[in-house]
Amino acid sequence: MTTRLAYLAACASLIALIFLGIAWELRLAPIQPGGSALVFKVLPLLAALFGILHGKRYTYKWSSLLILLYFAEGLVRSTSDHGIGQWLAIAEIGLAVSFFAAAVTFLRQTRPQ
Repeated sequence: MTTRLAYLAACASLIALIFLGIAWELRLAPIQPGGSALVFKVLPLLAALFGILHGKRYTYKWSSLLILLYFAEGLVRSTSDHGIGQWLAIAEIGLAVSFFAAAVTFLRQTRPQ
């Protein structure tokens, strides 16, 4: 995977995860009817977005650890939710794994020699 491809994959999966989190908790399958305060779970992802889009190595480092929380949430909710919530959790797992792989690849290819 080239550096450019890793960068694009990280950007795309992070943006998709942000949109998934917002849609999930406000519209698609909120915990409470009418929306849920769990929509605020996307705020850490929004904090990382600027640095990821600008290719900042430090942001890639800490966000690759942060994304593991979303992976864990996806695992828990994929086993506890039913219906569309379960499928959204599986999508969250896939996006978290793809972001993690892309971030680690980007970091390996851009490390100082």
